[in-house]
Amino acid sequence: MSQDFEALVRDLEPRYGLGEAHSIARIVFADALGYRTPPMNPLTAAETTRLAAIRRRLLAGEPVQYILGEADFWGLKFQVSPAVLIPRQETEELVAWALRWLNDRGTTAPAVLDIGLGSGCIGVALKHRRPDIRLYGVEKSPAALAVAAENARRLLKDADVTFLQGDILAPQHLLADLPPFDLIISNPPYIAPAERSFVPEHVLLHEPPEALFTLEDDPLCFYRGIAHFARQRLLPQGAVFLECSPFNAGQVVALIRQMGFASVVLRQDLCGADRMVCAQWSG
Repeated sequence: MSQDFEALVRDLEPRYGLGEAHSIARIVFADALGYRTPPMNPLTAAETTRLAAIRRRLLAGEPVQYILGEADFWGLKFQVSPAVLIPRQETEELVAWALRWLNDRGTTAPAVLDIGLGSGCIGVALKHRRPDIRLYGVEKSPAALAVAAENARRLLKDADVTFLQGDILAPQHLLADLPPFDLIISNPPYIAPAERSFVPEHVLLHEPPEALFTLEDDPLCFYRGIAHFARQRLLPQGAVFLECSPFNAGQVVALIRQMGFASVVLRQDLCGADRMVCAQWSG
């Protein structure tokens, strides 16, 4: 293994730990320098210059995905910027669950709504696997909406999708522009402002706070807004899939049940944390 690779790992280890430092270094060497495995020979002068620039930004705490402008999700390369949340592995588990539900339902050309698009990773990943999906998305941030639209254009080969700017907490104008849905899915902001101390520094300093944090006086506001919207726009026996925090998963389940949804199921992620909720609407 090259000295350059090992040196980058050593530099990153104090901030990220050994495992994460190895992962970041592999991403840099693969995506920025083009090495699928760490090279045995010394880097060229141009590669050394490029690596030095990336190292400086990494040591300042900037996420590697923002430095490189892309993130891996569901086997796809999504463009990302500081306007959008970096896609997480646990969200892939939500996509997998929703895809299994759609396949089991057997509906041809199901209508799917991704609320809070961000990079568009959830909806685009679903449609990439199921091209027959009629994909819609809602995003409040114009900058994030532009990123999601570009990812849809690139990864879905200009497939017909409908992405709208809008706020799910004030959705009145959206109702006329959106059809009934078989499935509504979202990874909404779910970190209470009081929990900021639990958020890693590099996340606080670089990722968009509006994609991370709830309202101070109503930490379940986005789940309530999504559930209220879903009651109006889900087809009978349709479902809503939600990512949540292990700290509020029980409250999310209770809220969804109180709002009249049946068959509310809470699932753990691969790390054993309560992370995902699926609720069916009887209509």
